Amino acid sequence: MRIPRIFIDTELNENTILALPDSSFQHLCKVLRLKSDHSLRVFNGKGGQYNAILCDVEKRSANIRIVDFEALHNESPIQVTIGQTLSRGERMDYAIQKAVEAGVYAIQPLFSERCEVKLQDGRAEKRLLHWQQVATSAAEQCGRGVVPTVYPPIELNQWLNKCNNMLKLTLHHHSAKPINQFECPTNNQVCLLIGPEGGLSENEVQLSEKSGFNAITLGPRVLRTETAPVVALSVINTLWGDI
Repeated sequence: MRIPRIFIDTELNENTILALPDSSFQHLCKVLRLKSDHSLRVFNGKGGQYNAILCDVEKRSANIRIVDFEALHNESPIQVTIGQTLSRGERMDYAIQKAVEAGVYAIQPLFSERCEVKLQDGRAEKRLLHWQQVATSAAEQCGRGVVPTVYPPIELNQWLNKCNNMLKLTLHHHSAKPINQFECPTNNQVCLLIGPEGGLSENEVQLSEKSGFNAITLGPRVLRTETAPVVALSVINTLWGDI
């Protein structure tokens, strides 16, 4: 049986015993029906993972015994921060999930002129917590030891001014310049702007160009906003990263 891998948001150390969080207990002991002495892998998003053993399984609780640390070497050498314009419902979840699987460094949700998503007051905080959980679950599933940060949503023009000292790219289907015409940035950092379902407005494209962004294409087909991150990350990691 595959060894389950779980995220625990706490300090982890070798040769210690921790109480299993309720959500993990429900999944491991109620859904998977694991018993004491079952092997686990545990990580906290700070790099690497720990080999562990499930122990002291009771009706409503269980512990884990941390055994030893295991270094992981599966983070992309290219740190790609994606500025992802907000999309509705599961599309945003999909974009975040697949970007994490493809090796993204961080994700910045953005509001743009054609963005149809409006987040008011407490709803924005709830969505951010949800998106970060999506990122955590994706890192858990794909074996990463680091959980990419999903930042609070901001206006697109605010973000454009924050991206410095890195290669800055805008996916724009009217551009004829392919990404392979660029060289790998010396600091291995890339900012990638992705528009909403209706695309970025011409004004936004011009603003991005004034901020040093380069309009690029990933081929002759128009990509959906939730598909674009994984395609772009795959291309970037094939050109300069670990694919």
